Amino acid sequence: MKRSVRYLFHLAVAFCLACNFACISPQPPMEETKPPPSQPVEVPVKPTKPEPPAEEPTQFPLTITDDLGRKIQIDRPPQRIVSLAPSNTEIIYALGLQDKLVGTTDYCDYPEAAKSKPRVASYTTPNLEKVVSVQPDLILAEAIHEKTALPALEKLGLKVIVMSATSLDSVLNDIKLVGQITARNQAATKLVDDLTKRIEAVEVKTSALPPEQRLKVLYVVWHDPIWTMGRETFISDLIWRAGGTNIFAADFEKSRVVSLEAIIQKNPQVILVSGMGTTGDLIYTNVKKETRLSEVDAMRNNRVYKISDANLIERPGPRIVDGLEEVAKLLHPEIFGAVK
Repeated sequence: MKRSVRYLFHLAVAFCLACNFACISPQPPMEETKPPPSQPVEVPVKPTKPEPPAEEPTQFPLTITDDLGRKIQIDRPPQRIVSLAPSNTEIIYALGLQDKLVGTTDYCDYPEAAKSKPRVASYTTPNLEKVVSVQPDLILAEAIHEKTALPALEKLGLKVIVMSATSLDSVLNDIKLVGQITARNQAATKLVDDLTKRIEAVEVKTSALPPEQRLKVLYVVWHDPIWTMGRETFISDLIWRAGGTNIFAADFEKSRVVSLEAIIQKNPQVILVSGMGTTGDLIYTNVKKETRLSEVDAMRNNRVYKISDANLIERPGPRIVDGLEEVAKLLHPEIFGAVK
C-alpha cells in the first residue's frame, strides 16, 4: 500500500514538472505578419497627339529652280556656303547652318555672330578672289547680282542660287528652298510653319477691313528725291497684309523715284519711312520738313512713322514677319495696339 502511494506521488510530481517545463520552454517564433501586397495604382495617361511621320531626307542629287527660273543640280548637301545678301545670312542662321557659312558681305550684321564671319563682298559686288579663296560649294546670291556678279561667278565654275523675293510667300518659299538644298527640311518646315501662323494672325484681322479703312500708304526709302516701292515687291505685299494699300502699287513695278506732285495727288493717309542706321532719322526729318507735302492727310494728322529697324522690313528673311507686325500696329493701333 505504501509503495502504491509513493508511486502515485512521484507520478504526480513528474507530471507537474513536465507541465512547468512545457510552460517555460521557448515558443516557436511567430511568423511575421505582412500586409497583403498593394495593387498598383493606375495613373490615367493623358492622351498625346500622334507623332508626325519621320520626314523623308532630301534625296541627292536633286534639281531645284531658283527665283530667276534657273534650273540647278545639287549633287550633295553643301558644306561651305557663301552668302551675298544679309537676308540670306539670316536664313542660314535661322536654319542652324552657321557652321557651314564661310563668307558673307560687309552688311551681314544679324545675328551678332554673323559679324565675325569672313567678309568676301560688298552688297552689290563680291570680291572674286576672296570668294574663291574660301572654296565654297554653294553661293546664295540675290537678284541684284543677276547682271553683274552672277556671270563672273558661274564663269569660275561656282554653283550659285539666286533668291529674289517679291512677296511674303516667296520669302517663305526661299527659306524652304535653302532647307531643301542643305538637307535641313525639318528645320525649314518648322520655321515656315511658325512664321505662317504669325502672318495669318495679322491677316485674319485685316482681311475683313472695308475699303475705307484700308489706309493709303506711301513707303519712303530715300528723300532727295523721294524713292518708293511699287508692286511686285514684298514691301508692297506686307503693307497690304498689314491693312494698308501702297499708293503706287498700280503705277509701276519694283522701286522708282516719284514726284511730289504725284504724292500730293494720291494723298497718302500714312507715310512710312525706312533707311539703314541713322539714314532713317535723316529721311524722316526731311520728309517732315517738306512743306510741299504739308496738306496731305498723313502730314496733317501726324501719321508719319519711322520703322524701328529698317532691316525688319527691307530684308526678305525670317524677321520680315516682325516688320509686318510692327506696320500693322502703326496702321491700325485700334486693332493691334500701339507700337511700344
